[in-house]
Amino acid sequence: MGDVLAGIHAAWEFESDALVIRFERGIRAPKLFQVLRERRVPYEALASVTLTPGKRNTVVLHAVPRPGADPLMEAAAGQLKESSDPYRLVLPADRETLAEYYRDELRALLPPEPGAAGAAGHGGGALYDGLDDLDDLDGPGRADGPGRTDGFDGPEEGYGAGGIVTPAERFLVAPPAGPLSFKAYDGKASFDGRAEVSFRWFWTGASSEKWKAGDQTFSVRDLCGIEWRSPDVFDGHLRLVTRDGGPRPTQPDHDPASVVFGLGYGLVHESLPFAAAVLAAIRASDRAPVPVGSRTPGAVAERIRHLGELHRAGLVTDEEFSAKKAELLAEL
Repeated sequence: MGDVLAGIHAAWEFESDALVIRFERGIRAPKLFQVLRERRVPYEALASVTLTPGKRNTVVLHAVPRPGADPLMEAAAGQLKESSDPYRLVLPADRETLAEYYRDELRALLPPEPGAAGAAGHGGGALYDGLDDLDDLDGPGRADGPGRTDGFDGPEEGYGAGGIVTPAERFLVAPPAGPLSFKAYDGKASFDGRAEVSFRWFWTGASSEKWKAGDQTFSVRDLCGIEWRSPDVFDGHLRLVTRDGGPRPTQPDHDPASVVFGLGYGLVHESLPFAAAVLAAIRASDRAPVPVGSRTPGAVAERIRHLGELHRAGLVTDEEFSAKKAELLAEL
């Protein structure tokens, strides 16, 4: 199409095969939008598009991604606030007619789902619920129920009532580019954008369990997933899920494969793009078993050096030191 629809804090450009979302970088724009800058969303990555009344005399176009299509939304797992949802375009209410036109045009570009009458929405497999502002749907002058004629989508059209949406077999939307890093409460998390994730502990925040384990470096090939819990909640954290499937501490602050958030640490616009980039790298890897001897001698030597410091400081016993040293040497 090539048309551009400008809204509040973002603009949608309709290309022949994709929706390009460009985010405003002004001081009032959500910080997540400023970090994302621009996203190219192939139409095959979308399940549906809705138009609903918004707050304070606005209307909202909402393009709903298919499950499994966008690493950012997969990592968010429904925890994003409505105002930070990158798939919502807020428009002044006086542009409602124009919004209806682009909603219909975009719907016509979405690939039909097998067994469904068009793209009906997420149905039971929605990644997140309630992100459209459905307040006051039946305001003055608006029709109610299935026969409504105001151009807005009722709840039955938003996330689908009986529509079947096939999850994407791979990510269709590009993740945030690496390398990426951010400061958590107990350490600094870094990702080289391709192969390794590392945690470097802060002595002011890290638990004794993490200090004993030492700074951590994880190969993407050793990971099978990532768990992001928003810093907007009490126990926010980012935790790596390793392929070995072994037991792990219940509390993230005791788990060397996680960093915990806190007031001012691990903010959404820093930690969520990080989580999405790592998740995309995990999915892109061939997940082949890591061969014995894959760790570099330098990395093992650094772990042994740190272990020796802990031993000399009395933080690990002689038995723990000997056992852990033997374990590290066996990785060569």
